[in-house]
Amino acid sequence: MLLSLRNVRKSYTTAEGRLEILKGIDLDLDGGESVALTGESGSGKSTLLHLVAGLDHADAGEIVSSGRSLATLDDRRRAEYRRTAVGLVFQHFNLIPSLDVGANISFHAKLAGRHDPAWERELVELLGVETLLARYPEQLSGGQQQRVAIGRTLAAKPPLVLADEPTGNLDEATGDIVLNIMLSLTKSTGAALLLVTHSTRLAQMLDRSVHLRGGRIA
Repeated sequence: MLLSLRNVRKSYTTAEGRLEILKGIDLDLDGGESVALTGESGSGKSTLLHLVAGLDHADAGEIVSSGRSLATLDDRRRAEYRRTAVGLVFQHFNLIPSLDVGANISFHAKLAGRHDPAWERELVELLGVETLLARYPEQLSGGQQQRVAIGRTLAAKPPLVLADEPTGNLDEATGDIVLNIMLSLTKSTGAALLLVTHSTRLAQMLDRSVHLRGGRIA
């Protein structure tokens, strides 16, 4: 089991009082498995992804990822976890504007101590960005930036890939291409993929779907 969540709860303080977002989530992912996380806006999808990424703390319950219980990690070890054990792909690509495409793709792999030039060359070819390596993010289209962001994530060979609406800014045809590349590459590396999407059609392309409703798995 690569990822295990047990009775995970999360709430926030608002002007109206305490708002409970997640009300006891149980979820398991195996290596090589892809899972779509669906649900209406406000159902807790992005909150759950942030907890698994170690970007926020659960109020209760347990999250075990790559053999680590996130509740036991201090800030330094959480940063190490994000650097080495998890890869993040978001709608807003968060490419580093001062680095060209080649350096952006290598960035996380070097931080994780897993820089593999041969693997990066393979990724670049599969993603169709081999002619863009000397360009900077501002010189790329949205679809090209998303491919680079996916390449940067997968170059580090993370055991767990978390994607929040990764094709939300793309047209349908480009989105399908990008998702198929993500699925193929995560399968080939044995990574698990947890992907947030509003699209039933895209969700059906993954191994299985989990639907959040009212802070619980429906």
